[in-house]
Amino acid sequence: MAVKIRLKRMGSKKNPFYRVVVADSRSPRDGRFIETVGTYNPVANPAQVSINEELALKWLANGAQPSDTVRNLLSQQGIMKKFHESKFSK
Repeated sequence: MAVKIRLKRMGSKKNPFYRVVVADSRSPRDGRFIETVGTYNPVANPAQVSINEELALKWLANGAQPSDTVRNLLSQQGIMKKFHESKFSK
């Protein structure tokens, strides 16, 4: 089972709001997911990102692959740097 960390679209028409979720790669975008890791609101100025760092690091350590957008969000929050530091410090 290939696990991905990706965005699940919520909100109304022309007013998107996203949840950062861990899901099986075969599941539809807004379908079944395993766990919610955080939220992303691109409409707010500046955009609001809230990610549970512990959960994100746990799933990355277990082999979950982030989508391109989620990878950028994790990098902005400094989570990818911590993941790489912990990965290569062993």
